[in-house]
Amino acid sequence: MQFEHLPHPAPVAAADREALIADPGFGKVFTDHMAMVDYDTGEGWHSATIGPCAPIPLHPASSVLHYAQEIFEGLKAYRLSDGSMALFRPDANARRFNASARRLAMPELPEDVFIDACKQVVLKDADWFPPIEGGSLYIRPFMFANEHFLGVRPATKYKFLVILSPAGNYFKSGAPAVSVWVSEYTRAAPGGTGEAKCGGNYAASLVPTGEAFEKGHDQVVFLDAAEHKWIEELGGMNLFFVFDDGSMITPPLGGTILPGITRDSLMTLAREQGLDVREERYSLDQWREDAGSGKLVETFACGTAAVVTAVGKVAGRDGEFSIGTGGPGQMTSKLREQLVGIQRGTVEDKHGWVVRL
Repeated sequence: MQFEHLPHPAPVAAADREALIADPGFGKVFTDHMAMVDYDTGEGWHSATIGPCAPIPLHPASSVLHYAQEIFEGLKAYRLSDGSMALFRPDANARRFNASARRLAMPELPEDVFIDACKQVVLKDADWFPPIEGGSLYIRPFMFANEHFLGVRPATKYKFLVILSPAGNYFKSGAPAVSVWVSEYTRAAPGGTGEAKCGGNYAASLVPTGEAFEKGHDQVVFLDAAEHKWIEELGGMNLFFVFDDGSMITPPLGGTILPGITRDSLMTLAREQGLDVREERYSLDQWREDAGSGKLVETFACGTAAVVTAVGKVAGRDGEFSIGTGGPGQMTSKLREQLVGIQRGTVEDKHGWVVRL
């Protein structure tokens, strides 16, 4: 599929762009261009364009507004040590995007179209890369149903888009370790959409996340729906637990946890170092007990946006506890440095994860 490049009538002036990317935060600044591809049942995917990032006209009866057929992904473009740019494992994002599409009864997008759209928008807006420590271009591919009708069935028309946001630090506090709140709400249940990356999952997390913020914490921890005792996710991030014998546990996927690409990468890197990394259920009570006894020495969360972030304190209705020294531990720091090094070209990429542009 060939993308048609449309002219931009009024791109942001260079001086204004430089001011915006000097301290972009996360998800607040957007670049000049976006990719867009249309789909309808009779014609398939068609009309691929790279054009101005602009509002999208929607009929009030568009299916996405009523039945929430919407999915998205998140990945980053990095500046390598030689000045070139690269993506990290975009093929994995493309596969997960299609897994989400299948769960939401949406059409699958050819993986090469997904990757090409991301590449072309990044190359088009490379000047938006923020010149700050740890800066990146956050890439948001998404798809939604735009057929206008009110019957309850899968839509026949969809739009796929890719937009970019210059990104700095994900957590507002900028602290070396985050404080988390154990929620009494449930994020996902067996048989639901927990393993799909769809907007409805995140909408359901907003009240408990807001509760965590109100209580002075950085994020929220969700427990399982059936017994409300097993740890599942930290907001939209996966969790790892590091023990004094060097072993690590991460909760098993099982349909209720998003299969994180950062999670998979860290498991691979840790196992290559000879570490015992297990996918096992781990309860809140055990977390508290192991932290108190010193058996548990580190906990960290991981995801595309925040990469690897130490968890220093855990609080809930039954009180709070600290983990290790309350800051990043050796394993958290080591894995983060290795992963970030691969992403930015300062550490050898043995797996072909880095896709240069």
